[in-house]
Amino acid sequence: MTRFDRVLVVDWSANSTPKRGADSIWIGSAGAQAGPPVNVATRTEAMAQLRAAIRATLGAGQRLLISFDIGFGFPAGFAQRLTGRAEALAVWDWLAARIEDDAKNRNNRFAVAAEINRHFPGLGPFWGRPDALDLPDLPAKGRAREGHGLAELRQTETLCAGAHPMWKLYTTGSVGSQSLLGQAHLARLRAEFGADLAVWPMQDTDAPVVLAETYLTLIDRAVKLAEGYACKDAAQVDLLARAFARADLAALMEPPAPRDVLQEEGWILGAGYAEALLQALDAPALTPPRLRNDCFAMPQGVDWIPVETALTRLRDTLSRLTATEQIATREAGGRVLAEDLAARRSNPPAPNSAVDGYGFAHAGLSGDGPYTLPLVAGRAAAGQPHDALLPQGHAIRILTGAILPEGVDTVVLEEDCATDGARVVFDGPVKPRMNTRRAGEDVAAGAVFLPRGRVLTPPDLALASALGVGQVAVYHRLRVGVLSTGDELLSDPSQPAAAHQIHDANRPMLLEVLRRWGHAPVDLGHAPDDAGLIRARLDQGAECCDVIFTSGGASAGDEDHVSRLLRAEGSLSSWRIALKPGRPLALALWRGVPVLGLPGNPVAAFVCTLIFGYPALSQMAGSGWRSPAGVELPASFTKSKKAGRREYLRARLNAGGAVEVFASEGSGRISGLSWAEGLVELPDDALQITPGMPVRYLPFSSFGL
Repeated sequence: MTRFDRVLVVDWSANSTPKRGADSIWIGSAGAQAGPPVNVATRTEAMAQLRAAIRATLGAGQRLLISFDIGFGFPAGFAQRLTGRAEALAVWDWLAARIEDDAKNRNNRFAVAAEINRHFPGLGPFWGRPDALDLPDLPAKGRAREGHGLAELRQTETLCAGAHPMWKLYTTGSVGSQSLLGQAHLARLRAEFGADLAVWPMQDTDAPVVLAETYLTLIDRAVKLAEGYACKDAAQVDLLARAFARADLAALMEPPAPRDVLQEEGWILGAGYAEALLQALDAPALTPPRLRNDCFAMPQGVDWIPVETALTRLRDTLSRLTATEQIATREAGGRVLAEDLAARRSNPPAPNSAVDGYGFAHAGLSGDGPYTLPLVAGRAAAGQPHDALLPQGHAIRILTGAILPEGVDTVVLEEDCATDGARVVFDGPVKPRMNTRRAGEDVAAGAVFLPRGRVLTPPDLALASALGVGQVAVYHRLRVGVLSTGDELLSDPSQPAAAHQIHDANRPMLLEVLRRWGHAPVDLGHAPDDAGLIRARLDQGAECCDVIFTSGGASAGDEDHVSRLLRAEGSLSSWRIALKPGRPLALALWRGVPVLGLPGNPVAAFVCTLIFGYPALSQMAGSGWRSPAGVELPASFTKSKKAGRREYLRARLNAGGAVEVFASEGSGRISGLSWAEGLVELPDDALQITPGMPVRYLPFSSFGL
């Protein structure tokens, strides 16, 4: 049964000093008896309000859904270790017997968290406390934890961008504190109302009153547009209550997780359904922000533009355009992280052996060796732990990757030992903790191991998977359209060409560059020099792309129809870059979509795409402004360069590690691009280059190719 007559949404985050207004408790309502958001100062007042609402619902024979912005469960393994039952509601009852929370919000949550930490190995999982509290079992910083063996996030939290771990108890984002207090209060509510109240998703939801966990930022897009509320908290609870009242709760209350996960970890109502909730509120669809019409304009009087000036102007003008989505880690290669990734578990998760050999307690050795230790029965192997305590003065057979049994802190390499099956003999000296790995020595649980904006590599996927991260928030791929123009072009390279015709080389080149950069290339085809046809292709690109690249027609000649059309019907700033090759560069907006007009010559188009397109698209896609990393290497060529323009020469390394350049600098010589493995960048000033002189070499790999 998923129909409710009334919905309440509770922002449970009460201030330690009772107050009203922002950052205090708010209750939003929708459906029967709906009214404006209610603000209370203490958890005691909030529970009184909720009890009254429950009694009124039961008295009227209606159904009530109450959702709270607290965690209803903890990551897998917590409940079993703490209570002996892998059930979140068992934790609620455990907390209800220990949590004290008075009418002025004074409580003992930090002391209870320290008590919980003592039930777990190592130090943790809870962390965060005021400096004045003397609680050795509750570390002040998350990085101080080790060996507790629990993940940082629940499965449901991976679907909610920006979710904080339940273990955090202090400062901004400390959802753990309010969850400990809230679970204790809700356990008492369950005891009071019995079968009339159920907790989703741990219990069947046929009861008249159902409690659920939610996440207030699910509808923040609508909150940002809302007006007339006292504060953001009031808008969140009111709008989310209305969204739940209007949405198809049958779909929202069928979480994609096995029953045992739901019983122990719980689930966030609405996780993965943010768009459905926003549609229920008639919120506008998520679209990228558009740029100002004059965003590319240079100050009056600027004629020739140095490369650095052009790059700075682009960096200051362009911003990230893409929305975010949650995807499986295994599918995230080449995608851009939309949030920092924190380890859900340590790597390694427990102390283990780095070699095949024999383990023992170092304290059991005496003298300088050789040492003879009796072997205990059995062994420890990766995935096959030895659960018994190893007596001091004994040894055990242990294999690489095996968790160190209790009583083992040192391992001697198999090749350094002799054994008859009953004893093991090895020589000294032996250092404590030799050939062992500490828990978390690679990455500690809770530590940020990959930053937002990172383009995920195959090793990143291995690291994230090892640290228990099954889903990641990434930016949508930037959709980049590529349009070639010109009467002289033929799209099909197999088509016979007349003497005045050439085959389109730019479009296949640029589409592949964009694919290798991890964007979503969109082939807008080829348009002849006809304003109407070019307009239609640009309109098509504006409908489905975030950015458009054109090649050809970007200068100011008689047949440069692209620049003429962009100037007449769009917003064009034609930049004359002090650059060789690739002097003309058109930057414009068409129907609000940025357009980068590249030169028609393939070499110039390629160089401009690397120098300007690579950092610009990286910034718009969410990975930040990315400049190529060059290296100083000796030249194997001679060149006399004039002052006034920065030059880029097609280049590669010879067998001796020096830089050689292509025989011709002509921008129509496409074979030079195929021959080259990078570019030599020559500065704006005059320069005389002789063999052996250092030059700046930019390998194509530094541009992500």
